[in-house]
Amino acid sequence: MTRPRVVVLGGGITGLSAALRLAESADVTLIEATDRLGGKIRTGADGIEDGAEQFLMRDPATGGPSGAARLATTLGLPIVHPAIGAAGLYTGGELRPMPGGTLMGIPSSTLDGFRVEAARDLDLGTPVLPPGADVAVGRLVRERLGDDVVDRLVDPLLGGVYAGRADLLSLATTMPALHGLLTTEHTLGAAVAQAQQRSRAHSAGAGPVFGAVAGGLSGLVDAAEAAAVRAGVQIRRGVRVTALRRTGEGMEILHGEEWLAAAGVLLAVPAIPAARMLTFLAPEASTAIAELEYASLGLVALVLPACELPEASGFLVPATEGLSIKAATFLSAKWPSLGADGEVVIRASLGRHGDSTVLQRADDDLVDIVRSEVSVVIDRPLPQPLRTRVTRWGGALPQYAPGHLDRVAAARAALAGLPITLAGAAYDGIGIPACVASGEAAADLLTESMI
Repeated sequence: MTRPRVVVLGGGITGLSAALRLAESADVTLIEATDRLGGKIRTGADGIEDGAEQFLMRDPATGGPSGAARLATTLGLPIVHPAIGAAGLYTGGELRPMPGGTLMGIPSSTLDGFRVEAARDLDLGTPVLPPGADVAVGRLVRERLGDDVVDRLVDPLLGGVYAGRADLLSLATTMPALHGLLTTEHTLGAAVAQAQQRSRAHSAGAGPVFGAVAGGLSGLVDAAEAAAVRAGVQIRRGVRVTALRRTGEGMEILHGEEWLAAAGVLLAVPAIPAARMLTFLAPEASTAIAELEYASLGLVALVLPACELPEASGFLVPATEGLSIKAATFLSAKWPSLGADGEVVIRASLGRHGDSTVLQRADDDLVDIVRSEVSVVIDRPLPQPLRTRVTRWGGALPQYAPGHLDRVAAARAALAGLPITLAGAAYDGIGIPACVASGEAAADLLTESMI
């Protein structure tokens, strides 16, 4: 039986995961526009990550291994875990421990010992949300608990993950478990408590929450690439795809000056280039995904001589504090292998959706800003760095506006008659586990459409 030829566009972890799954039943060509695979996963020669530095070990929905943990295990890679997990929160000009009993900063009850003004979460006799409704996280929490909870707790936590604002991010997309409970519970606090209870049940005896690949996350990319090559996947780097067209037997992909025939195509690229390629083939799908906005991000790593840091893995900073940095991680405390010869490694992130002005500054300026502002937060001056690195990710993180899930569903429905599937953070969530799962699910869907 002749195996179909399929093409995966995009060589990030989504595309690699999809290619590995497709190679079980098809001949696969993976095309990446740049000269390297891995997308925003990139480990420096010094072991410091230029992108993601860890992944969730468990799937929040099932409690089973996350896509990233499963992939690493399948590839035979050793997984390491943070040495310290507790982060702080800089609020009111003071670095404090992150308050317990919250879900992405949303409290289930009164926050004893943490000075934040919270309105009373009233039971109005009906579920908080009607079935199928989606709202911005910030809007709902402001209505239920007031501005202070959003500005000082929820916004910095969501901002740390999405580089976005709570007032613009979809509840159904960013917190699906809580969203589902809000259609039955009468108060936000009760829904948060239920979500926390379920999470504890999933995590009981399950081990560490976060993990990484020993030696750096680029090892996951390298191992996935090696496995794909062994499975017969043809990988083409540095070639841009400029057009797709339908033929009587499937699809053709224009890359460089060559048309490549395929029975199916999996698009594991950001939403904007995917929308361009679908403009004429599937205009409704193109329109739906073209609406997605992205936030840009800057990461500044400081390698310092031995100095004292707070006992924490790092800290988050609300936008209301007036600082440019939104988070910092004490990497050498969290991952002791990075603290060779007593060096201290700190990595800070800058840039929020709708406010990327600071990212226009020169690298040296960003280094100075980070060193100065981290010193303010920890209330002690940092020494002159031994080495620094600035990494800029333009349009790095998708911003899930309310209704995101409906738009993605509409896009996929519009592609139902075509041998094309969509995968990646633009549609199914950010983070390595979500991207792995998205790539595999899209591969399965494409396989079914070709049978």
